Amino acid sequence: MSGTTHPDHSESWRVAADIGGTFTDVIALGPDGRVVPVKVLSTPPGFGGGVLEGTRLALAEAGALPSRVEAMLHATTVATNAILELRGARTALVTTRGFRDVLELGRLRRPRLYDLSWQPPTPLVPRRHRFELDQRITADGHLEPPADTVELARVADRIRAAGIEAVAVCLINSHACPGEEMRVAAELRALLPGTYVTASVDITPQMREYERTSTAVVNSYVGPQVHDYVTALGEGLRAAGVRAPLMIMQSGGGLLDAASVVGQPVRIIESGPAAGVIAVQKLARLMGLDSVVGFDMGGTTAKASLVEHGEPFVVGDYEVGGGMNITRALGKGAGYPLRVPSIDIAEVGAGGGSIISTDVAGSLRVGPDSAGSRPGPACYGNGGTSPTLTDANVVLGYLSQQALAGGRVPIRADLARQAIAPIARALGLDVVAAARGAYEVAASSMTKAVKAVTSERGRDPREAVMVAFGGAGPLYGAAIARELGIDTVLVPVYTGLFSSLGLLVADTERQAVAPYRPDLDTVDLLGAEFDRMAKDVTEALLDADSTAHPQVHRILDMRYRGQRFELSVTVPDGPLDDDLMAAARQGFHAEHQRTYGRCGTDELVEIVNLRVRGRVHNPVGIEHLLNLPMSASRPETTRACRFEHTEPTPVVTRAALSTRPRPGPLVVEDMDSTTLVPPGATAHRDRFNNIVISWQTTAPEASS
Repeated sequence: MSGTTHPDHSESWRVAADIGGTFTDVIALGPDGRVVPVKVLSTPPGFGGGVLEGTRLALAEAGALPSRVEAMLHATTVATNAILELRGARTALVTTRGFRDVLELGRLRRPRLYDLSWQPPTPLVPRRHRFELDQRITADGHLEPPADTVELARVADRIRAAGIEAVAVCLINSHACPGEEMRVAAELRALLPGTYVTASVDITPQMREYERTSTAVVNSYVGPQVHDYVTALGEGLRAAGVRAPLMIMQSGGGLLDAASVVGQPVRIIESGPAAGVIAVQKLARLMGLDSVVGFDMGGTTAKASLVEHGEPFVVGDYEVGGGMNITRALGKGAGYPLRVPSIDIAEVGAGGGSIISTDVAGSLRVGPDSAGSRPGPACYGNGGTSPTLTDANVVLGYLSQQALAGGRVPIRADLARQAIAPIARALGLDVVAAARGAYEVAASSMTKAVKAVTSERGRDPREAVMVAFGGAGPLYGAAIARELGIDTVLVPVYTGLFSSLGLLVADTERQAVAPYRPDLDTVDLLGAEFDRMAKDVTEALLDADSTAHPQVHRILDMRYRGQRFELSVTVPDGPLDDDLMAAARQGFHAEHQRTYGRCGTDELVEIVNLRVRGRVHNPVGIEHLLNLPMSASRPETTRACRFEHTEPTPVVTRAALSTRPRPGPLVVEDMDSTTLVPPGATAHRDRFNNIVISWQTTAPEASS
């Protein structure tokens, strides 16, 4: 939607930018609800260039001055990429004597039990860069003995000689005596000026030394790169005239100020995917939907999440690296554990840029390697020759044969066919049949991600509505929904930029966590600890915005005695008393029953951690962003699309749909995405301008 052609000096704008593997998506929101969406190609390795260019184009199209931007909101993959590509800082670990090898010992878990060729991920800190201190903190928090200053100076000399850029400090049982570890970290900062130093208790003051060590190491490993990126982006924005503070999406949902992100970059590992889930959450609340599966497919990956009763699932630990990000216990062991809050997102390496290949047995494969944005899919004409899902979708007729992204990305259909041809020959098929095979393989792979957040959590996907978004999500949403028995798919407006839209409506959040201690064995003492944590979180939010009105929620991590993993339960509002604690235990029993199919009794319940989440409500509601773009209409056309057979398929715009269901096959083209309505499904447009895809029949064994 275009704004005025002349700058209006009285207006204030909010700008959101989300970096993807292929595109950087920017949305500018004006005070009168004007929405200006822009997609530009991402600019690796300097991803900030795409943010600056997209912001410039959006403000220019709006006719708005950079100085009128009041909020600059961002979701980034810079921390994730540093881990996945193993190009973080040269990092050292300082720990208690005897715990040098904890990173390699881990939990002895294997994500693929019978795969004898599987190898655990390489530790981010090689053994020669792990340094021990002759100190000990006992389980009850006593020092026996404390770290010696002279020994610490010798360790600092060795770190300096090794050319280390970042240091992680994790002492055994430091959660029970955080002051000792904080002292060691402070002395190392003084001895090693310019070196990035992380104390594990500053990130995750919880028990389990392996997870705490890994979290601190990852924080330091990505810290210098995130610092440089955030600093350079801030300077670039200021040079462009944007003076608004930079806020960045956290993995657990909610925005965090840039200064805090630089200190704890581990909190933004899942920044981009989380922004999309927040948009799904806000849409679900607006429409009164109780159970919603978010399906987000972009250029490199596809992600699934579940929003239930208006809230996304947030887990206290997950893994990153090893080819995928994992939150579920049965798949753990493939990556690096992180003990920080994250929205439960299942991710697979299948996106528009995913490369199609055949394995040694002649089977068709899709991903996880990606062509990215440079050179990108072959059909972009930028020199790429590898066949990708985007090329397959062009060959199948699902995507425009001329251009994508509102004309900014020209399409060469002939190059797409050339790229798919070697795959077709290897399979003994024609080019179109091979492309359809790739489509089906990708859909099958992504179905597993949706099952991971539904049936693996004890939820029946047939009871949910799917929201399909991302640049490629609406091409696959209906096919995945049919396989799982989901009878309704929503494709929201600005679907290809939905994560950026989520940034515009996200709340600001701060979280605190503390381990449960024996001295909190009464309700009064537990309530006092919650009050202390709530005070710290509230003060941090008010420091960022003195006019804010934070809302504070209390959470307990609970488990049954003897269990190793816990579930998080929200404590009802009100003064903490025996009745509220009883309600929390009942909530834990109910969640355990839903997740594992059984539950225990009150006397078996243990509290593991206390959590406090502070939230400042965003005054911008998603309903203000769901208007249909003014430039959305154009004449209907027809092109051949391949399903089971090749069929002439109408190609329309979202604006051409009405409240009356229209039968498929149908292709709906937006500036930022394309929606595929297969034969057997219908599509209409609801009052929120969602494309609503409904299946006339659904798969009978959806949740199996």
